[in-house]
Amino acid sequence: MSQNTGASYAAAGVDIEAGDRAVELMKEWVKKTQRPEVLGGLGGFAGLFDASALKNYERPLLASATDGVGTKVDIARQMGVYDSIGHDLVAMVMDDIVVCGAEPLFMTDYICVGKVHPERVAAIVKGIAEGCVLAGCALVGGETAEHPGLLGPDDFDVAGAGTGVVEADRLLGADRIRSGDAVIAMASSGLHSNGYSLVRHVLLERAGLSLDARIEELGRTLGEELLEPTKIYSLDCLSLIHTTEVHAFSHVTGGGLAANLARVIPDGLHATVDRSTWTPAPVFDLVGRTGSVERLELEKTLNMGVGMIAIVPQESVDVALATLADRGVDAWVAGEITERGDHTTGAALVGDYAN
Repeated sequence: MSQNTGASYAAAGVDIEAGDRAVELMKEWVKKTQRPEVLGGLGGFAGLFDASALKNYERPLLASATDGVGTKVDIARQMGVYDSIGHDLVAMVMDDIVVCGAEPLFMTDYICVGKVHPERVAAIVKGIAEGCVLAGCALVGGETAEHPGLLGPDDFDVAGAGTGVVEADRLLGADRIRSGDAVIAMASSGLHSNGYSLVRHVLLERAGLSLDARIEELGRTLGEELLEPTKIYSLDCLSLIHTTEVHAFSHVTGGGLAANLARVIPDGLHATVDRSTWTPAPVFDLVGRTGSVERLELEKTLNMGVGMIAIVPQESVDVALATLADRGVDAWVAGEITERGDHTTGAALVGDYAN
């Protein structure tokens, strides 16, 4: 006579004990991100941030953003390297927030997995925590969700949301930009976290390159290049704001340099960026050459070596460049803001990249 066994959450593929183990492993990393305004610790239903810390603001504006890192997570999965993805996540969220001049305050994360591997989840959170330290924000909470049947045992995805604050009269943006302003480019650390569907299609699917293959022009393996963490500019941008006049920032993500710069250009003005002022890293040429990708398509998809733009008045250029140099950020004057007689707006790249 057969014995019927009742259904259980574990039998359905969800391991609560593994989730608890992951939380224990990540606690030490989350603790490293704490700011004095954060109350409580992991385990609560919500992260708490003491808003009385904002009482010194005349009119505090809260800035929020949410993002993920796209199909770059598949490179991490194939490489078995998980902490760098956390840096990417923080950069994608907090560098959007700092664009308006806001100081990053806190962040939450969401990690979705097919099966909870505690050490793997802890490694992802370790990277997020390290990224939060670089951005100056606290990691106040998050969620790890196990989705058996929807994701494979080794599949995962990450997303995050962040909050920052800026004084209303110090809000940066299009209304501050004037004709004659300088466009300062800040170098990217590589591909960052955009365009990986194109990159994977070209290099891995069409060309059949191995992630373990050493690419001489890159000076390392393809996988190492593709997992290079996204540069976190938050504290660099805040340092610029504190040392000189800044009119606007533009975070170069999906859509490329010209499209993201155009988002902060006011009606009647135009941004011109000169390609000859920099040489994109070899990985950009590798993608373009290997896939016979036209330059315009590359520039609409990838950052081409520029991860953040600062728009400053001409008299602020020297101080701005010196400030960024002191912080180890490679930066240069890449263009200028001019008037458009037809009252149109936008941004354009001109010239050819330097060799």
